[in-house]
Amino acid sequence: MRKILKYFSIFLSFFIIFFFCFFFVGKPKPAEKIEWGVVFSQKHSKLLGLDWRENYLAILDDLKVKNLKIIVHWDLIEPKENEYFFEDLDWQIKEAEEKNAKLILVIGMKTGRWPECHIPEWVKFQIPNSKFQNYEKFLLDYLKTVIERYKNSKAIWAWQLENEPFFPFGECPKIKKDLVKKEIELVRSLDSRPIIFTDSGEFSLWINAAKFGDIVGTTLHRKVYFKEIKKYITYPFPPVYYWRKAKLIDFFFGKKVIIAELQAEPWCKNLIYNCPLEEQKITMNFEQFKKNVNFARNTGIDTIYFWGVEWWYWMKEKGEDPRFWENVKTFF
Repeated sequence: MRKILKYFSIFLSFFIIFFFCFFFVGKPKPAEKIEWGVVFSQKHSKLLGLDWRENYLAILDDLKVKNLKIIVHWDLIEPKENEYFFEDLDWQIKEAEEKNAKLILVIGMKTGRWPECHIPEWVKFQIPNSKFQNYEKFLLDYLKTVIERYKNSKAIWAWQLENEPFFPFGECPKIKKDLVKKEIELVRSLDSRPIIFTDSGEFSLWINAAKFGDIVGTTLHRKVYFKEIKKYITYPFPPVYYWRKAKLIDFFFGKKVIIAELQAEPWCKNLIYNCPLEEQKITMNFEQFKKNVNFARNTGIDTIYFWGVEWWYWMKEKGEDPRFWENVKTFF
């Protein structure tokens, strides 16, 4: 027994050393050319106190962004059962088409921005009752309606189905793999464009994302409020950590990895709308912004979407610091 434990300890030691060296030692070659984009949420823009249409047009006309990921919030699209409101999303897509922008539409139940799952109140009302078994049907019916409406848009090049659905973050019911499989089957039956599937950049190896999606999307955050220890922290992961995981996904699954969410706004203890500007600067100031950009470049990943374009506009219009907005013009 002692001999077995000794060999096990030796094996474990070698494994830990190998794991550390593989994911934490080395320097990737930066991508020769990076395609930059931004993520936009109508709801987030409004909660920041902005005119979201003005914000959106400024992204297209002033920044001249050509790669745009639009978060589609279920509660805005279907505020009442079988009563759809598409006017705002129609407008966003039409403007993108006219400006020759390429769109990713984020669809599903968990699409990003707090509380992450944007479930309509009428659906929530069904959950505690006997009609809960129809909850899955509500979601699939909603997805079918959205895809059929926009599948002929020349601007949309990919669908992102859900946002980190298996990562336990946000005020969400548990999203089961069987339901996600049905969502994917539905999307594939209606349209042939690629499906992007995302996972946590820091706390996942992206294997499920590679199994489910045609393209793997990862997050990349650097300074955050970590509620488990009630402190602001900087993640310890180096650029090679993301690059090596991307290489593993390419080797085993033959799939491309993109940074679908690069932190370019504060991550406060409270929601950003209730976070004083001085506290916001703990996790995002202009120097930290530049550091995050350089860090992302050094991962070797060649497609990167900024998370925070609404906040840049807020900083320009109300925070009296236009540097974020003006600086990113060189990226597009």
